[in-house]
Amino acid sequence: MSDFIGLYAGMLDIKFIRENLDLVKAGAKKKHIEIDLDALIALDDTRRALLQSLEAKRAEQNSFSNQIASADEVIRAKLIADMKVVKDEFQKIEEELKPLMIEWQKLMVQVPNIPDFSVPEGESDADNVEVKTWGEKRNFDFPIRSHVDLMLLNGMADFERGTKVAGFRGYFLKGDGVRLLWALTRFVEDRFLAKPDFEPIVVPSMVRREPFLGTGYLPQSEEDLYKTQDGDYLAGTAEVATMGYFMDEVIDKSILPKKFFAYSPCFRREAGSHGKDTKGVFRIHEFMKFEQVILCESNHEETVKLHEEITANSEALLQELNLPYHIVVNCGGDLGLGQVKKYDIETWMPSENRYRETHSASYFHDFQTRRLNIRYRDESGTMRFAHSLNNTALAMPRVFCQLVENYQNADGSITVPDALKPYFGGTDVIMPKV
Repeated sequence: MSDFIGLYAGMLDIKFIRENLDLVKAGAKKKHIEIDLDALIALDDTRRALLQSLEAKRAEQNSFSNQIASADEVIRAKLIADMKVVKDEFQKIEEELKPLMIEWQKLMVQVPNIPDFSVPEGESDADNVEVKTWGEKRNFDFPIRSHVDLMLLNGMADFERGTKVAGFRGYFLKGDGVRLLWALTRFVEDRFLAKPDFEPIVVPSMVRREPFLGTGYLPQSEEDLYKTQDGDYLAGTAEVATMGYFMDEVIDKSILPKKFFAYSPCFRREAGSHGKDTKGVFRIHEFMKFEQVILCESNHEETVKLHEEITANSEALLQELNLPYHIVVNCGGDLGLGQVKKYDIETWMPSENRYRETHSASYFHDFQTRRLNIRYRDESGTMRFAHSLNNTALAMPRVFCQLVENYQNADGSITVPDALKPYFGGTDVIMPKV
């Protein structure tokens, strides 16, 4: 019938929306998402009426079938003729319902999740609220170089040839840039492999439409996705494929919480950021990312606890790398369609004299799992939708920006952080090559 049919439309089922219309409207307003919920309710009234008519006609058909089975030849012929009329009416209602269901589903997938009461008001990331700071910002007694200048000076990247080969925002990593990537990869892998409750998983980057709809990246963020000629998409995060892993399954409650340490190459068009961060590796089209993804019981307190846990996991990595950061809680206008609450971890960027985002930790309640149809049975045997959460473990090479700038020296060299020295072949300092 459409791409939407077969999906559980919206985190909020229609019964909840109808019974809590003012609350849902308030949530949409807080997120600054425009959707005509009154139109949805009116459409749902028609949908419900048509479904009731279908049920009535189906009951009539069943009644005729039962009568035909025991009727004599003359009565049977009349009953068959009458049943054909009912069948034609049934098919007419079905045809009327099809386009209405498409419109209903399109509206349903646009209904935003309700943000937590602790989410602050605001329109954009400028209104996010700082809740924690860590680390001391370094005082430099020499002019601060940007990560772009440092990477070029130390032969770690070639942006000019990257643009020649890959276009705007293209880049080559080379030499110590590659060694830094590999060192960070082994560093984060070792830290999470030491957590036996996290299962490592490598996931596809090219993903069908359904997991994008299920996770909420469609229809809201379609302009930022690369699309193949076959109608698939390239994911900007391992979250999409990882959440699709249990799509349309009933999982055993005993495995909850199910924690994934997921890796994939990632791709983003950065369609809304044409003039932002045009140099370097902070905002690029192709990158690598480790992601924490969790499914847990349908329990708010458990979800909040796990949200703090995955945030702390990312903090531990930054602390070991001795990179100053702060945490902000995102305001309503800076939340996505499905997020109930979100923290951004922003790491200090000396050349810009400000913090820049390196991690995002979100929870969704059952917004994603309802759309993806991921369920479990609780102790009483009741079928429930799981809750979902995710957070960046480490995005590369974005973190290069903060790392090389915070560890730069007056001569342009870069001190290798203590945490990475075991992975750097005994090298303590990256020296300029030009």
